[in-house]
Order: sequence, then C-alpha cells, then structure tokens
Amino acid sequence: MAEVLIDYKGVEVLRDEHVTLKNVDWQVKAGELVYLLGRVGSGKTSLLKTVYGEVPVRTGTAYALDYDLTHLDRRDIPYLRRKIGIVFQDFQLLTDRTAWANLDFVLSATGWRDKYERETRIDEVLRQVGMQTKAFKMPHQLSGGEQQRIVIARALLNKPGLILADEPTGNLDPDTSTQIMAHLHEIASQGTAVVVATHNHAFTRTFPGRVLRCERKQLIAL
Repeated sequence: MAEVLIDYKGVEVLRDEHVTLKNVDWQVKAGELVYLLGRVGSGKTSLLKTVYGEVPVRTGTAYALDYDLTHLDRRDIPYLRRKIGIVFQDFQLLTDRTAWANLDFVLSATGWRDKYERETRIDEVLRQVGMQTKAFKMPHQLSGGEQQRIVIARALLNKPGLILADEPTGNLDPDTSTQIMAHLHEIASQGTAVVVATHNHAFTRTFPGRVLRCERKQLIAL
C-alpha cells in the first residue's frame, strides 16, 4: 500500500483570514498525480500553501510528510520544505546568477557541504529535465519553458517525496505547457507524488491523474 503523504480531515483553509475552503478531507499518496482545478480565487493556491507551512491550519487535522500542520513549530518549517519540491508559475529564479548557480545555491542552503556531491546532484536533475546544455545560461537568456524546466530541476534537488506545482504552465504557450506537464507526469510515474493546481482541464485527459475541484468553498472529487 502506498505511503500517505498528505492527510487532511475537516480542515478549513484561510486566505487573508477569510475561509476559502471548508471541511477539506484530502489524501495524497506516494506516486500519485493529483490535479486541483478551479477558478482564480477558489482556494487552490491557499490549499497548497497550507502543505508547506505558508498558511496555518487552525481547524481539523492535517499532516504532510509526517508533520502535524495544526501544531507546526516555525522552526520545523524549513525541514518540512526540504521534503517538498515547489514549482511556481513565476519561476522565482535568482536573476543575478546562472541556472547552475541557482541550483547550487539551493543545495548549499539546505546543507549539502560536499562540492562534488552538489555537482553530481545538479548534473542528475539537469539531465532529468533535459537542460544539461543550458546550465550556464542566465535566466534572462532562457525561454519561459526552459526557465520552468530549471525550476522543476530545483524542485527535485533534495529528492522530495512530494512536488507541489502551482499553475506551472500559466505563463507558457500551449506546446511548452504540454512539455512541462509531460515532465511532471513522468516524475509521478517514478514514484514522487505530484499535485498540480491548474485551470487547464485538457491536461487531465492527456496526462491522467486524480482530479479534484475547488468550488463553492468545497474540495470536490470528480
């Protein structure tokens, strides 16, 4: 039986102190691809933020990667986030350094002291997303799709059990979006759980997974 990585029961999700989702019962298991569909403002992003400690959980029970989110000590948040890969719509790459240096910065900041081990791991994730030849480009020298592949590589660095992707194709053209989604689908097939918040329903047909909708303050299974 696959390991349960996210386990919510009766959770309220807040945005700016207002309830955006209520009575959320939600599980995500290792190796699953899970879609969160819904309009802008429906609670998709806020729900993801509860998983990595950006938005507190004050009601119900909520666990992510063995952390109790309802009693999450702020000192534990960095350790929780090391177990989660996060893919943002707006990339959030450091613009003053190369793609390689962006990845090396993350490894250094999360405790990888050995330079050879860092270099080996960076090579592995760049190969995984097909970006070996673009490693020493600055972010502004990369296309949107290439930047997002670097972001996926960054999310994979610490070998997380869970990847959260918040509108990962929102700023990309349709062909590039399909390529990015193909990468995420492949990652899930290799055993890492992937949760994708998106408004693109076509993905759910091309890359099948479990589909949930945020609607009328409810998380509904489709």
